[in-house]
Amino acid sequence: MAEINLLEKYKFTEEMAEEHLLYAPRKTGFPTPMYRNRLVVESQSDSVESAYFWIVDHLKYDWGYTDFYKITDIFAASEQSAFFGVSEQRLAAQQEKAATYLRGISEMVKALFQIVRELRIIDERLSYYIDSYQKRPNAQSSEITLKGIWIDQVEGGVKNAASVYGLAQSVGFTILPDLFFRVTVADPLMIDQTVDHLQFNEKVKEVLKRKLRQFYEWKKRTYEEMSTRRKFIIKYLRQHYETIKLYMGWVKPYLRNIRKLQLDQKKLDSAEMITAFEGSMVEIEVLAKKESPAYSKFYPCILMHFKYRTKPQMSFVGEGYQRGPIHKGKFDLVMRGYIWTNDHIENYRKMKEEEDLHLISLINESIKESMEALGEELRHYLMEGGESFEPPKKQKPRPVPTIMDPFKAIFEGVGDIAGSMGMGLKKEAPKEKIDKVALKDEFQKASKDLKTEIYTTYKNYKKMHGMLTW
Repeated sequence: MAEINLLEKYKFTEEMAEEHLLYAPRKTGFPTPMYRNRLVVESQSDSVESAYFWIVDHLKYDWGYTDFYKITDIFAASEQSAFFGVSEQRLAAQQEKAATYLRGISEMVKALFQIVRELRIIDERLSYYIDSYQKRPNAQSSEITLKGIWIDQVEGGVKNAASVYGLAQSVGFTILPDLFFRVTVADPLMIDQTVDHLQFNEKVKEVLKRKLRQFYEWKKRTYEEMSTRRKFIIKYLRQHYETIKLYMGWVKPYLRNIRKLQLDQKKLDSAEMITAFEGSMVEIEVLAKKESPAYSKFYPCILMHFKYRTKPQMSFVGEGYQRGPIHKGKFDLVMRGYIWTNDHIENYRKMKEEEDLHLISLINESIKESMEALGEELRHYLMEGGESFEPPKKQKPRPVPTIMDPFKAIFEGVGDIAGSMGMGLKKEAPKEKIDKVALKDEFQKASKDLKTEIYTTYKNYKKMHGMLTW
């Protein structure tokens, strides 16, 4: 079902073909081709690698196919085979490395929330300082808030007998909290002059001067400290964000390798794969594209789908008598021919990547959801730190329906009818007509070339290997 949905998503029609002559056609998971040839060969003398390279080289050197894209490369081996042990060791090494990076990404995303939360707290505190220093309309309430923070966090509140609230419990200092919160000075150098004008006990004024002097010194130092800390955290946030993106880039190749090294469960469950036998199954999918001056928009494309069921045999190969495996057995080749544009080719490759890299897409989505959960604040902080983002695409506003719309539709319909009757109300440009004719001719030529090339490749392989042809 996933494959069908993806084919529909990327605007392909699914192929219906018979797997064996006695079976009814069934869905294959591939786009419907214009031409199709199938070749099934079993040989205990020739290696299956030779068949793959013969087909690829024939298309490249004899028919001029220029671009080859490897779409699928899947391997499976029986559990008791030597290949299984080697591939599992390599798979474990890749999984361990990927797990390390994924743990790092998870921890850094978690830390991202804490960094943004700390920036929110700093911005909240800095807003009190800015209101107070810049004499905004709520400057007095911000000043009172800062004084309350100073009493609670620096002096210790009521628990400290020497604090503003602690002294207020002593006889003669009851008025001290009221004076402390109400007396404000623009310049700390004017504290003595401002307090001296008050008509209160000298002892009370003496304590008030001391408390105000301590508060304004604390206010100045903490404002500078918080401003510096905010700049540092902004830079650290961007560095943290870049590190997450770096880890994402590092983990993707390992996830791709894991996907390739993982044994295909469908093949392991196949009746052709027996645990006790020394056997393996390989699936390869390669897309070949032909570019030449004859094609400007439509290109002949051949999708080669190889299925191998082999028995590896260890043999001395190469220089130095190195021992290595030779794959011999059965291969099933299906060549599907298409006339595709570059957009079709790109869509098909994207569809296959979406199938193979589903895990990476899940990671990307989880990171994206985490970023969206932090809201616009994260984006704002990152942009402040120097990060650049693409501006969101503006959607064109839909036209507002008016009372004249039905009448416009009538006149437009009359124009179309008149144009179709040759009345000349709406003529097509001659250049557009020529382009359409040229593209139609190009499509027909590409289709004719593709039919010849795919069948001749199929026939030539059979001739070169002594098989029956007609």
